[in-house]
Amino acid sequence: MSPSGKARLAVWAAVLALLLAPLAGTAAAADGPSVKLSKSQAGTGGSITVSGDGWRKRALLMILMCGQAVPSRGVPGGTNSCANADGRAVTTDSAGRFSKKVPVAEPPVPCPCVVHVATVTGAKADADVIFQVAGHAVEPLPADTSGGRLSLLTDTRLDGSGGLLAWFGAPPARTLAFTVGNIGTSDVKNPVFQVGTAHGVFAPQWDEQQWRGTIRPGGKARVELPVELSGGAHGDYTVSLKYAGKVLAEQPWGVSRPWGVTLFWILVCLVVPAALFRIGMAVVDRIRPRPARGARRRGRRLPELALRLPGFKPSTAAHAATPTPTLPWFTPDADPGAAGGRLSAPHDDTPTSPTTPTREGTK
Repeated sequence: MSPSGKARLAVWAAVLALLLAPLAGTAAAADGPSVKLSKSQAGTGGSITVSGDGWRKRALLMILMCGQAVPSRGVPGGTNSCANADGRAVTTDSAGRFSKKVPVAEPPVPCPCVVHVATVTGAKADADVIFQVAGHAVEPLPADTSGGRLSLLTDTRLDGSGGLLAWFGAPPARTLAFTVGNIGTSDVKNPVFQVGTAHGVFAPQWDEQQWRGTIRPGGKARVELPVELSGGAHGDYTVSLKYAGKVLAEQPWGVSRPWGVTLFWILVCLVVPAALFRIGMAVVDRIRPRPARGARRRGRRLPELALRLPGFKPSTAAHAATPTPTLPWFTPDADPGAAGGRLSAPHDDTPTSPTTPTREGTK
């Protein structure tokens, strides 16, 4: 090959390298979660298409428009800086991609604005893309004067267990324990953490809790924050920890069903009818008519049939307690020492003739 041909080949190789350099940078950026917008600017009432790639497959994502944020700093104000009412949820496909049409809404704080995409459940991942809401106020970001920064050093855990009252429907309570370290250049005094509780796939409800103490640069501290659910809560919950607008950790929490409440209602359904039945029987016993005294006394006497039995001798105490009238067919015994009398067959006043012949005798 001639020298001119070699020089021409070297020039083409350099041009090709310059053309492929941006493509290589795009591929490297695509290794993590990425978000693309169909428009970089739109006014309220319009809509844009948000698409993404590199996300976890079958992951539930939330798309929000947030103010006072840039991709380098994220969303310092958290979801309070976002138009939550106009947010949209989307689920990625088996390849980790998604595409969703989102309405343009004004965030509650001025721009600079971003489209914030974050996972709702599972491992935390988020991405921000700069977006300009036409007609919305724009103000510079507040200066970050805090020199101290906290970082999570150990995994969070939930301490404690449900007591007997929680078994009967009392609010389940735990203690969120974790260790943080100050990786900044100044002290962190009385840091304010946000503890969120989420049931299933719903968004967490955040509660601000302040930890009293000072963490010096390079130091660490053990932090314990109380977590409490509503009364009667049960099922799968997720406890999240956030500091300075960034979620530090998540901890699953399985709350058992308050079976004591069910047992209580079963007992109520059994005891109340039984008590009503007893009360009704007592009322019926009080208002029913009573038998007469004479009938009651006659009922206590010896039955007449018992007196007719041969060999029956009532006791002396029974005769003394309950006198019986003299029967016409009762003849006292001739023996004065006998305790009772003797029973004799009743006399038949019809005379019979001893000489009356029978039919057999006639024959």
